Amino acid sequence: MVPFDNRHLDELMEQADLDALIVTSKHNVQYLLGGHRFFFFDYMDAIGVSRYLPVLVYVRGNLDAARYIGNVMESWQLEVGPIWVRQVETTSWGVTDALSSAVQHLKRIFARGARVGIEASFLPLEGNGVLTSATFLELADAQFVLERLRARKSDSELATLRAASEGVVGSMQAVFSRYGAGTTKRQLAEALRQELTARGMMFEYCLVSAGASHNRAPSDQVWREGDVLCLDSGGNLDGYIGDVARMAVLGEPDAELEDALAWIEEIQQAARQPIAPGAIGQEIFAAAAETFRGSRHEGYSVFLAHGMGLVSHEAPRLTNTGAVPYPNEDGARPLEQGMVLSLETTMLHPTRGFIKLEDTVIGTHDGYEAFGDGARGWNRGGLPMEARATAV
Repeated sequence: MVPFDNRHLDELMEQADLDALIVTSKHNVQYLLGGHRFFFFDYMDAIGVSRYLPVLVYVRGNLDAARYIGNVMESWQLEVGPIWVRQVETTSWGVTDALSSAVQHLKRIFARGARVGIEASFLPLEGNGVLTSATFLELADAQFVLERLRARKSDSELATLRAASEGVVGSMQAVFSRYGAGTTKRQLAEALRQELTARGMMFEYCLVSAGASHNRAPSDQVWREGDVLCLDSGGNLDGYIGDVARMAVLGEPDAELEDALAWIEEIQQAARQPIAPGAIGQEIFAAAAETFRGSRHEGYSVFLAHGMGLVSHEAPRLTNTGAVPYPNEDGARPLEQGMVLSLETTMLHPTRGFIKLEDTVIGTHDGYEAFGDGARGWNRGGLPMEARATAV
């Protein structure tokens, strides 16, 4: 059984005038193969003098013509976890041999020529000559087609994203409660890694800020009494990202901190309200702007909404003025059921530091639902490092 909507993919390819695809990114290969991701190269790609490059050739309207080209060792995983593709080849060790096999396969199908979509951002220069020397192929970028296909999440994908979001929030709560004064940002990031791993997730990164500083890199900076702490982490579950941010403070939050986080929460809640199938993406930003307007925090705060799933900042793309530059392809388009959005409001407070909430929200048949929606207020820091050492 094909694990994606192949009719929808065929329609998208027809609109883009593509006869076939050469898919080479880990995330899109995983998506099209129903979750297959070769464990040996899950973390790294380099081997010998080249790198691992999974290649899926997909022919519009012809599932039987699909071909997957994997690494020599990948046959072990495919033996115990078969995929839907009937033509599977595990003979490659690097870029050129994998792409050469793909070109030869397409030559057998399209002897007179074909327009083929590639992933330009995920093709090593090493393989450029293999593709450009295949003069029967007209190459075009397929990023838009593949992102449109992934934009509407299936029920199983949503279940994974829910678990990922809840796992990240639970990990953050554990770190907040178990660590306190004297802990460095580096130690906090490592603690979060351990918590995520214990929950069966892969640690991708931890953006961590403490005190009045806006710097979010793990470092030897110490979390001190009265300091705020922001953890913003992408824990990965089966390739899907749980991207949330939560706040903590050592001690009790004063009125200024309570006011700041309450204002951020107001924006986050306002931005959720328009989310529903059929709503225009720009309405999310308009709702957030209403709360921003006239606030004393407006000058040092920013709101952003972006799509997420297998990739952070994937479709729907709702703005071209955010922190990550890309075209505003979806701001004027209606949202669709199953689209997943990350809503984030960030305050760079001039004296109290980095204060932020980031939430994962999906469009449902009758509105929206938030995943991992706990721990939204001021979480309290835990034991000082000296007390932790004594307790151990």
